[in-house]
Amino acid sequence: MIVRIMGEGQVDLTDADLELLNDFDAALEEAIESGDEAKFRQALHDLLERVREDGKPLPPDSLEPSQFILPHAGASMDEVREMLQNDGLIPG
Repeated sequence: MIVRIMGEGQVDLTDADLELLNDFDAALEEAIESGDEAKFRQALHDLLERVREDGKPLPPDSLEPSQFILPHAGASMDEVREMLQNDGLIPG
């Protein structure tokens, strides 16, 4: 499963990572819904860090179709809110 982090590139994750990432995604959604900036920052950091740790980076010149796109680390709560779909940033 190919994931793009805006401004950083793409990583390849296993399908087994999806369930764990959905937990991080849910925490991010909850932080946005509550309007809590500190929780939002932590949840976004945790999600991106997990993707970086578990994912295998693709070469910079590779351009594979991404299953989903994640915001950059400095994204605002409003920017991430606009990216949310019915089931969060990570479908599933």
